[in-house]
Amino acid sequence: MERRQFIMQAGSLAGLFITMGSSVLAHPINNKINLTPLKKEHEEWRKLISSQEYKILFEEGTEPPQSSPLNNVKQDGTFICAACYLPLFEFDKKYESGTGWPSFYEPIPGRVETKLDLSLIWPRTEYHCIRCGGHQGHVFDDGPQPTGLRYCNNGLALKFIPADKPLPELRG
Repeated sequence: MERRQFIMQAGSLAGLFITMGSSVLAHPINNKINLTPLKKEHEEWRKLISSQEYKILFEEGTEPPQSSPLNNVKQDGTFICAACYLPLFEFDKKYESGTGWPSFYEPIPGRVETKLDLSLIWPRTEYHCIRCGGHQGHVFDDGPQPTGLRYCNNGLALKFIPADKPLPELRG
C-alpha cells in the first residue's frame, strides 16, 4: 500500500468513527461517560492488572495466537477494556477471522483511537482504549461487511461481561 493511500484510508477510518450510528446493544451503553483520558501513572496500573495484561496494554505487546479464551465466546455480552473497564465492543460485532485473536468489525463508537504503527517497518494502524490509552491491537481492511474492517484484539486487553451480568463501574 502506498503511503498516500494509507493516509487517505486512515482519514476515512477516522471519519467512520465519527459517523457510526448505534445499534441494539447487549448492555445499554452510556454515551454520557466522561471519556477524558485518565492520568494514571504506570505504577498504579501495575497494581491493578496482571503483569501479562500490563505488557499488552501499556508496553504494546502481543499475545500468542490461539491463546485467548475470548476466541471461544459465543454468547451475548460486552467486551470491556481490561484496564479501565470502558466498554469497547459488543458481541454482535465479533466474528471468527481465523487469525487466532478475538476479532471485531466495529467498536462501540468513540471508544477507541488509532495511531500509525511502524514497529514492523510496514505501516499498520494500531488502536487503543480512548480512556486509559491501553493498547488493544491493530485494525486491518480485510474484515467483513458492513465496515470491511478487522479489529484484531489481544484477548488479555479485554474482559467479557455476559449480557445477564451488570457492567462493572469504570476504574478511575
